[in-house]
Amino acid sequence: MATNTGMTTDSEVIQRSRDSPRAFGDLFHRHHVAVYRYVARRAGAETADEVMAETFLVAFERRDRFDHAYSDARPWLFGIATTLLAAHRRREARHLNALARASEREDDDGGLGQVASRVDASADVRRIAARVRALSDGDRDVLLLHAWADLTAEQIAAALNIPVGTVWSRLSRARKALRETAGGSTSKETDHGRVDSAATA
Repeated sequence: MATNTGMTTDSEVIQRSRDSPRAFGDLFHRHHVAVYRYVARRAGAETADEVMAETFLVAFERRDRFDHAYSDARPWLFGIATTLLAAHRRREARHLNALARASEREDDDGGLGQVASRVDASADVRRIAARVRALSDGDRDVLLLHAWADLTAEQIAAALNIPVGTVWSRLSRARKALRETAGGSTSKETDHGRVDSAATA
């Protein structure tokens, strides 16, 4: 194992923390900003502080369960944060409503433009927030882990403990719903050259 923390993988940090719990702080310093931003975009800054702190507390308590087949802990951490967000669905809905109203008045759309750009460059961001809120919990989690946490389908599958095929189905269905709202084409969905079906997951 490398002695320089900056050269170690997340997996190595977690392994070291089993004997030296203080080492887990390295994982916090690496990823707490990303986790905070993801939660803040979904449910607002007030909720983000609480959920981010709880995410790392849960991760610390469950570090013996981390799958060391993965060197990157981000999917694991974002999965924990997404699960914790389930207790804050009302706050998330209010936050998305606020973003929808704000995007009608301001150029800053709170990051919803990133969701829109991943769906269709011509999507109407003012209508995206309400439609994201209207998605099923599962479809919304997959879409926002992809758009705001920048996870791949394989990483989302690991984060949510679901098959990769289910991730593709939910992502395809969410994209289709948002494109319908934006008035775009819904006939086919592609990602890295793959045609996705909107089959029920």
